[in-house]
Amino acid sequence: MENYTYNSFTLQLEGLNVSKDSVYPVFLCLFFSYLFIIVANVGIAVLIFMDKNLHQPMYLLLLNLSVNDLFGNSIILPRLLIDMLRPPSERLISYYECVVQAFTTHMSSTAVHTVLMIMAFDRYVAICNPLRYSAIMTNNMVIKLTVSAWGVAFVLVGILLGLTIRLNRCRTLIRGIYCNNASLFQLSCESVFINNVYGLTFTVVLFTSSIGSMVLTYTKITVVCLTSKNKSLNSKALKTCSTHLIVYLIMFLSGMSVIALHRFPQYSDYRKLSSVLFHIVPGSLNPIIYGVAVQRDKKVFWLYI
Repeated sequence: MENYTYNSFTLQLEGLNVSKDSVYPVFLCLFFSYLFIIVANVGIAVLIFMDKNLHQPMYLLLLNLSVNDLFGNSIILPRLLIDMLRPPSERLISYYECVVQAFTTHMSSTAVHTVLMIMAFDRYVAICNPLRYSAIMTNNMVIKLTVSAWGVAFVLVGILLGLTIRLNRCRTLIRGIYCNNASLFQLSCESVFINNVYGLTFTVVLFTSSIGSMVLTYTKITVVCLTSKNKSLNSKALKTCSTHLIVYLIMFLSGMSVIALHRFPQYSDYRKLSSVLFHIVPGSLNPIIYGVAVQRDKKVFWLYI
């Protein structure tokens, strides 16, 4: 019979299931991945901040991605690395810290969608309406769009976690490598029907909006390129859109793998691994992808994206 501990403020993280022989190799792999993410994304942020030539809408949007990669990975990886060196019984976390970690994790995952949607709009205006680009994508407009992207993510995730923290808890084990909304409401013995409905609606709306904006944007860009005989325009569109689309696909596929594996409890270890990769892969590949694009640019360090 299961033992219940009601509303305990000390929770236990299940963590990664790594054999003793593999702990240090996995630890070093994750550590150097995190170190690379920090160095690469901080480098992008500093470059954009220091170079006045880069104080333009397109680079400010790229800065949002770098900040989000730093934000998301810094919430997850340091704690994960510390827990790997602890025995399972000592992987403890306070309830409040767990809630904060869940909120920031979902905030980062949601913001990357909204920021990439804004970047898609920026590309649409630059390619389909180049003469009006400066008038439309002003710095003021970019600030408004950026605040909207983070604001929408904040409100949606706030409701998501608000529905969870209202529940009484009767369990203390977080079944995962870090805290998220699902692992938190699964601590309750009350009905979580509303949580499941809102969580599913939240996911469907976010992914539908994200995919829809990408399909609509790139369809219009493709039509413009096919009807235009301007080789310079088509070349620019190919370079700028391929970079953005690759980043989006990496993020999308990483996220879908986590969602899909949630439906198969027997593959919990694979789900944990995919949860780690969801943060590491985009955070590591994004600066590499844009770094490759930089090599094609003869003007500054960065390609006009």
